[in-house]
Amino acid sequence: MKPGGGLRQAMAGLHIWGGLIFAWLLYAVFLTGTLSYFRDEISLWMCPEIPPVATTPADAAARSVARLHEIGGGAYRWLVDLPDERNPVARLAVWREAGPGPRFQREAFDPATGRASTARATHGGDFLYYFHFDLHMPWRLGRYLVGLAAMAMLVAILSGVIVHRRIFADFFAFRLGKGQRSWLDAHNATGVLALPYHLVITWSGLVTLMFLYLPGGIERAFPDDRAAFYAAAGQGQATPPASGRTAPLVEIRPLMREAERRWGGLRVGRIDVRRPLDANARIELTASDADHLAHGHPRLVFDGVDGRLLSDSGRASWVVASERTLYGLHLGRFADPALRWLLFCLGVAGTAMVATGLLLWAAARRRRGGRFGHRLVDHLNVATIAGLPLAIAGFFLANRLLPADMPGRAGWEGNIFFAVWAAAALHPLARTRTQAWREQLWAGAAAYAALPVLDALTTGRGPWVSLLQGDWVFTGFQLSALVTAAILAWLALRQGARAAVSTIPSPTAPSRDPPAAT
Repeated sequence: MKPGGGLRQAMAGLHIWGGLIFAWLLYAVFLTGTLSYFRDEISLWMCPEIPPVATTPADAAARSVARLHEIGGGAYRWLVDLPDERNPVARLAVWREAGPGPRFQREAFDPATGRASTARATHGGDFLYYFHFDLHMPWRLGRYLVGLAAMAMLVAILSGVIVHRRIFADFFAFRLGKGQRSWLDAHNATGVLALPYHLVITWSGLVTLMFLYLPGGIERAFPDDRAAFYAAAGQGQATPPASGRTAPLVEIRPLMREAERRWGGLRVGRIDVRRPLDANARIELTASDADHLAHGHPRLVFDGVDGRLLSDSGRASWVVASERTLYGLHLGRFADPALRWLLFCLGVAGTAMVATGLLLWAAARRRRGGRFGHRLVDHLNVATIAGLPLAIAGFFLANRLLPADMPGRAGWEGNIFFAVWAAAALHPLARTRTQAWREQLWAGAAAYAALPVLDALTTGRGPWVSLLQGDWVFTGFQLSALVTAAILAWLALRQGARAAVSTIPSPTAPSRDPPAAT
């Protein structure tokens, strides 16, 4: 802080520079995280071969376990994520320590037919979901970077409230067509409109990965045995040692009924079998996230051979309950469709808040002369704010255009996402700033507008057909794509970011626009 400066001046510098360093990463995290509220629906849209027919949880569980008997030989763990009204397909996973077969195996299983799903290979909405907290980086690098960005976001939010003395008053004084002033009003409005959401989603995001960021206590209490910590905290079971004696697995239906009875009607969402077909087998049932706020609670553990109840998570301690509640609040899986759309809109507001902040920084500095750092920020703004939506559109287009039986198909969808984003990052090098904005915004508008057309051509489920059939997954996705295309086209017509930074004809003339940080 400069001599004589006050708290607001210190907070202004912290808000501007602390926010700027991680702003492009925060924009990517907010955008992909917002889309992840509809992770299941995106996955269904990307697998048009899957019929929207779900079986009862008990039938789905019995058929899924029967399938695991077929594919899970020699495994020490089986996992079943049961289908629900948002996802009619069960997700099976198998872990092996040694022996024939892959060490880790996943399968999408259709309980209605009793066979593996024949849908095209795709990561679906999971690609965007995992990107928003690990950036698809190796090991844990992405998660550490996202954690640093979340901490910077908390600092930016709190310092922004201190800096903007009239932030709540200016929320009701939005001025259109006033250049930089309008974008400052937009920045304030999107910040104030969803301020509680921004605080909760940022803080809860840090809580979901706190065991990664603060491992010291766990390592001290449970040295070299993190699985024991999670078991003690009621967040999972440790894998028991193998007895070496084979034994048949107990029937799953009675365990499902017992769990629903104890939970007052809550459905089972996950089945976790440790040491299947061994005398030490354990079966853990976890309640579905769709039925309650807390993530991963309650849980029951049964003996896998005779079905005896071995442990009941019951009423968790306030520490565990708080962590699980914040985790569930962050994921939003408990939300009904109306609340999910509200969370989506609040996420869009957060994305817009970050984007307008970046545009304001670039606009305020551009008048001072063309330094390399200012030009770099302009370049990154185009590549991120316009380039990332274009890359996501490329990911969706690849799902429809790549051959359904192509080897390594799911991986190629991700490769195309990153290839389009890389092209968006290189494109501004050959164009002026205004040209780059307009061309990328137009490209994004065209790509999103093409998605419903491709649906009609490749699946026969275009917008009109989907609407008449009451197919709300396809209808919702197609309408969202068209709305996105319209917004990007409108921004392109307004010359994209040029409308945000246009102030006066001459860069040397005085300006009456206020500084970006006030």
